[in-house]
Amino acid sequence: MTHESVLRCSDIIKNFKSESGDGELEILRGVNLNIQSAEIIAIIGSSGSGKSTLLHILGGLDRPTAGDVFWHDESIYQQKPDKLAELRNENVGFVFQFHHLLPEFTALENVMMPALIKGTRYPDAEKRASYLLKRFGLGERLNHRPSQLSGGEQQRVSMARALTNNPSIILADEPTGNLDEKNTDTILQLLFQLREEENVSIVLITHEKDIAGKCDKVYTLQNGVFES
Repeated sequence: MTHESVLRCSDIIKNFKSESGDGELEILRGVNLNIQSAEIIAIIGSSGSGKSTLLHILGGLDRPTAGDVFWHDESIYQQKPDKLAELRNENVGFVFQFHHLLPEFTALENVMMPALIKGTRYPDAEKRASYLLKRFGLGERLNHRPSQLSGGEQQRVSMARALTNNPSIILADEPTGNLDEKNTDTILQLLFQLREEENVSIVLITHEKDIAGKCDKVYTLQNGVFES
């Protein structure tokens, strides 16, 4: 298993306009982070500390006010929008607390979607999606729509979708936040197995210290920066 820098962010600052419209709120005040291949890190912090904002910036979903993010030393925010979208689709897998599955599509179709957007041939996308769903214990649920699945099953579909394009990194924002203890344990076991089998890095946002304690590194975001 090789270990090299996959993602690095430098001096990330993010400001939002205040609700009153006069002045700005400084959410991130110069965040630096370096993530190695096959590394699982946890980011913890109080509600409103900027954890999700940082995750969105790392994944190219939201631009920082200042600073930059690098994938294998390539700046993502100096890319044109279409190139950034392509880079994000091919290199980053997202798992959110709310799975964001498309209700009109089956589990199989939801997992295939990123590959089809990338331009993968339909048979190849279907084969990969089917493999992942079976790998996550959902072989009997391929043709079920989200409304026919339990919360834990929906989250496993979301994880399979995140892996469709063999990403370098998974960004997971409170992926167990809406799950019971049994499903939480299942999701965590899968995440750690993914690191071993797919050589994927994982950034995990969580508010639970016992979950964070199982990760390789833990960073606490407070007052817009990581505590030293």
